[in-house]
Amino acid sequence: MFKRIGNGAFRVSFINMLLNIFLSVIKLASGIAAHSDALISDAVHSASDVFATLIVILGIFFSVKEADKEHPYGHERLECIAAMILGGIIFLTGAGIGLEGIREVISFYRGAEIEVPGMAALIAALVSIGIKEWMYRFENRAAKRLNSPALRADAWHNRTDALASLGALAGVGFAMCGFPVMDGAACIFISLCVIRAAVEILGDAVGKTVDKSCDNKTEEEMKRLILGQKGVLGINGFYTRMFGSKIYVDAEIMADGELSLKNAHEIAENVHLSIEKNFPGVKHCMVHMDPYIKETVSERTNP
Repeated sequence: MFKRIGNGAFRVSFINMLLNIFLSVIKLASGIAAHSDALISDAVHSASDVFATLIVILGIFFSVKEADKEHPYGHERLECIAAMILGGIIFLTGAGIGLEGIREVISFYRGAEIEVPGMAALIAALVSIGIKEWMYRFENRAAKRLNSPALRADAWHNRTDALASLGALAGVGFAMCGFPVMDGAACIFISLCVIRAAVEILGDAVGKTVDKSCDNKTEEEMKRLILGQKGVLGINGFYTRMFGSKIYVDAEIMADGELSLKNAHEIAENVHLSIEKNFPGVKHCMVHMDPYIKETVSERTNP
């Protein structure tokens, strides 16, 4: 598992980090040369992405460690903690960019002279939008394939960066057309995009650390699979909980009460193995056997 998730995630994160370093340098140089505060703010945002990606790498590295005596259920939640740290970093970055934009707008209306950005800022913003959107698609595909919340958070971070660069592009364009205050206003727009992404990332990560159940569609598919197993006469209880990127399943199934212990165990084992085989996201499925009594059958017997 470490080789499949770890190596794939590390490769994606390393590519992501190199591109963010490249974009930071390009946007910072262009922003300084073209006198664009919006582009400089966007460069700072991209620079923070490098640090954020390091957090993601560390989170994934520790989350895929095998269970041990002190952590018998594994370390998957460490990846969610990494996502929460990433969300906090993104939030603070967005707040800082917003404050800088507000300061510039206030200065403009107080009579301060604002330099108009040059063409280099416009080109740099366009390049950033294209690269960031590609990074989002590349990392999001990997996050779905590896079922990684930290990679998913970092992917959406890249999509937010693309929106932020779009805001910088608009601000630079308006400033070049005779509305210099729009460069500062673009910083405020960038800030709102960044803060919104931070809140979504934090919400998703927190949800996966408080034993939230998996989605209804997946639960219904699991129940159908269980009811299709030989010897299963009904489901008396069914519960799932998220543990980081993994799912734990607790199923109370019913079988003929006259079966021998050996036969009942075989039915439970078949259910256990079928769930773990057909749903790769399931880390463990616990099965409890009840004797079949028609009057106690749960309404969830037939999903």
